[in-house]
Amino acid sequence: MAVPKKRSSVSRKGKRRGGQHHKLTKAGNVLVDPTTGELTLRHCVTPSGMFKDKKVFETKADREDFEDAE
Repeated sequence: MAVPKKRSSVSRKGKRRGGQHHKLTKAGNVLVDPTTGELTLRHCVTPSGMFKDKKVFETKADREDFEDAE
């Protein structure tokens, strides 16, 4: 089994992995959520907790807004 002779540095590893981001937008996987207007990947939950126009989970910001309202 092949084993690397030396450890690859963090910057070298980052250079190798850094070219992968263009693949996200190239295939049209990034969508704009119609309810919140946030950018999200297909079949993924938005940062605000929405998925297919439904609230999936409660975020920290939602809890703080609820506590401030009381």
